[in-house]
Amino acid sequence: MNADESYAYLMKQLGYPASDRFRAVLEHLMTPDQARIAAALPGTAQDVAEKTGLDPKDIQNELEYLFVRGAAFPKGDYGKREFFRFARSMGQFHDCTQATAVLDVEKDHRFYSLWQDFVMNEWYPDQGQRFKKAPNPPQRIVAAYNSIKHLPNLLPQDDFRELLQAQEKIAVVPCSCRYRTTSVDEHCEHAAEEDRWNCIQFGRSADYVEARHSGNIISTEEALELNERVEEDGLLHLWANNSSMTGVQTSCQCCRDCCMTYIPADMAEIPISKMWEKSRFQATIEASDCIGCQDCIERCMFDAIEMVKPVAVKGVKGSKKMKAEIIADNCYGCGVCVFACEEIDQDAITMMEVRPPEHIPGPM
Repeated sequence: MNADESYAYLMKQLGYPASDRFRAVLEHLMTPDQARIAAALPGTAQDVAEKTGLDPKDIQNELEYLFVRGAAFPKGDYGKREFFRFARSMGQFHDCTQATAVLDVEKDHRFYSLWQDFVMNEWYPDQGQRFKKAPNPPQRIVAAYNSIKHLPNLLPQDDFRELLQAQEKIAVVPCSCRYRTTSVDEHCEHAAEEDRWNCIQFGRSADYVEARHSGNIISTEEALELNERVEEDGLLHLWANNSSMTGVQTSCQCCRDCCMTYIPADMAEIPISKMWEKSRFQATIEASDCIGCQDCIERCMFDAIEMVKPVAVKGVKGSKKMKAEIIADNCYGCGVCVFACEEIDQDAITMMEVRPPEHIPGPM
């Protein structure tokens, strides 16, 4: 298989055989020989040598490069790295090639620009159409702990701190989406990923991060501190939509303006409920304490708050000032609006439990 055939083969493997945009991503990431090696996977360096005629020692070196860059994946022990395969899906390839400390948002602007062109014009529109067919939302919003800590009888699955403390190994890497949008000057409105990484990895994914030096292994205490900053910034906690405390490999801390799930859903004009389930909670606003600042509206990512003119109750005149009001059907119970209100010392927004424990499906 020559270089041209190799690039074409890899494009077909990930579902975009005719995409010039995706080919540009591959050509930027891999030399022609590296593409030939990747196309000859799965196998060991010796297996690939027999298929390509290249030197096994050179192949092993190139496989190490492709491993670090997120294009080749070792089977079994990440430390031994003998048998490799190519990416299983576009999502895996997207995240692993971009969410890594070996890249820099300024130095690698060209690479991120190529990715941005491909995802916005081809992959995201296709993802949106695929999302329409999702039978059940695979992920669930977990409310910011500091917005619900006053409530009684919280489940461990409701408490992101408890989820973090249940993990044996934790790593943090740059968010692939937020790194890319930063690099192409479409900066996130909520967090500066170049200043603080927010994508949290667990278990085997944390092992992967450690082996290829794509991020940092962090302690539980460091993860809990990161959680405080994430909640202050108003990012969204995501977890698998079941009651399992472990087994999840990645927890994104998402935002509507960058997310590889939310943007395709918006493009396809489908509700995010196709992909994300609500938490067990809902925001509520005490109108008498609301000063109408609209900070909560700016913070909300679900279009769940509107400004209304309060009506008179029991003969008392209504306020002339517009007040914030929750649109219950739209509220996902993320809790980020609570922080917006607390920042100006108003405390007009609180969270309440509106769904039973059974709302969270049983373990997978």
